Order: sequence, then structure tokens, then C-alpha cells
Amino acid sequence: MPETLTARIEARDISYATGVALVLLAGALWSTMGIGIRLIEQANVWQILFFRSCALAAFLFLLISLRSGGQPLRRIRRAGLAGVVGGLGLVFAFAGGIYAIQTTTVANAMFLFAAAPFVAAALGWILLRESVRRATWFAMAFAVVGIAIMVANGFAAGRVAGNLSALLSACGFAVFTIALRWGRLEDMFPAVFLAGVFALVTGAFVCSAGGYGFDIPPRDIAIALALGVFQVGAGLAVFTLGSRVVPAAELALLSMTEVLLAPLWVWLLLDETVSAATLGGGAILLLALAGNALSGARRKPVPVL
Repeated sequence: MPETLTARIEARDISYATGVALVLLAGALWSTMGIGIRLIEQANVWQILFFRSCALAAFLFLLISLRSGGQPLRRIRRAGLAGVVGGLGLVFAFAGGIYAIQTTTVANAMFLFAAAPFVAAALGWILLRESVRRATWFAMAFAVVGIAIMVANGFAAGRVAGNLSALLSACGFAVFTIALRWGRLEDMFPAVFLAGVFALVTGAFVCSAGGYGFDIPPRDIAIALALGVFQVGAGLAVFTLGSRVVPAAELALLSMTEVLLAPLWVWLLLDETVSAATLGGGAILLLALAGNALSGARRKPVPVL
């Protein structure tokens, strides 16, 4: 079978500096979710989920076709049950993430999304009997303090549903991570493609059953489609390339650009401010993530987180 263009690109040596730049670019692309959702005027969470997932599934099917030498279905089938479970987990992550950004501040939502690696560590310990380093347990306890501060602030500000949806989204991402490890799936593209298919079916069903329909402004449709291609799909593609040459512990640190940039975009473009409690709780959570990643960098091989 002739070697595909994508395969040649992936086989080519990528320098460490290029890998770092690609991972940072992925974080920047992922960080546009908040501003994208904020710019949507009328569409609700299910309508956004439907159109974004249509674009995401189509984009990833194209990438999988290129990566598999024109045999995408074979590559998707190889994901098996683990890919299905991971895809279903991402449906909750996608829907919860959109609703959270619609009902709480972008900063609050993004900081709570960042708890996903710790949820994954706990699930891995419970379900897969994976060992968790002592440093990770300390970091998790530290992170819980930051999460509690933000959730309590959400109660005071009347944003309980948004905060809980953000935590649900983090749990969905954690399930996706655990499913990949359980199935020993090195290629996450098929699982994310399945997530796109499941999400568009879910969005279509809820929109039809709830009477929401799909008649929303073209501007809203265009933004949702762009989020599917650029925010999720392209972000995943460049992250996958960069992760081939960047150690896992450094990936955890570099990926924080998503959490840091997302509130910046809405502050610069929409003048959305952040409360002191959100900043304090978010800073504690990010310190916990950074400390855990840095402690893991000293160990070989890199542990769970």
C-alpha cells in the first residue's frame, strides 16, 4: 500500500522546539471554545452540540482516511469497545462543557475542566488498579481545595448548574482517558470521531424531541461548525503531532495554555471579568496540576499523571 502524505509527515523527525510549538498551538485552539460559545446568539446547547459535532465528525473522518491509507472504517473498528466507551464519555464532556460556558463564567468553567486529569487518576486507581504516586494524591487533595472554592463561589453567584456541568464535563474527559488506557489505544482519533457521531445523534434527538429544531441564525451555525473543525479537530491534530516528541509531564504543563488563554479572550473581546474566588481557586488547581507534572518529570517512566 502506498505511503500516505500524512504518514510521511508523521514519520518525519519533528524537533523538540517544533513539538512544543505544536502543543502550545493546540492549547490556543482549544481555548477558543469560550469565546466561540459566547459569540453564539440564539442556539442552545443541543443545537450547538449537533452542528459542532457534524463538522468534527466530518473533519476527523477525513484525517482518519488520510492516516489509514484510505481505509478509515478498518481503523475505526479497531477502536473496539474502548473507543465506544471513550466516545460516550466525550459526549458528556462536550455537552457539559457547552452548557457550563453558557451558564457560568468562562474562567470558572475552564478551571473546573482542568480537574479532568485528577479524576482520571482516581478512576484509573479504582477501575484499572493503576498505581498513583504519593505526590499525585497530595496534588489531588490540593486541587479539591481550589475546586471547593470555585463551586462555593458558584453557589453564592447562582451558577450552581454551570459549575456542576463543568465538573460533569471533566468527568467525561476522564472517562475518555481511562477508556483509551483500558483498551491500550494509541490513536485517539477514532474514539473522538465516534464521540462526534454519538454527539450529533444525541443533539439531533434532543432537538427533535424537545421541539428546538435546527432553524437557528446562519451566524450561529457557522460558529458551531468552525468550533468543530478548528477548536476540537485541528487542536487534536496538532497536539497529536507535537506529543510525539514532548514528554508526557511537559505536555501536562504546556496544555495549560488552554485554561489560561480562554478567560483572556473573553476579557479582551467581551470584557468578561473574573471574581477573586474564581482566580484564587483556579490558581490553586493550576498549581496542583503544575506541581504534579513537575514531580512526575523526575521519574522514568512517566507515571499515570
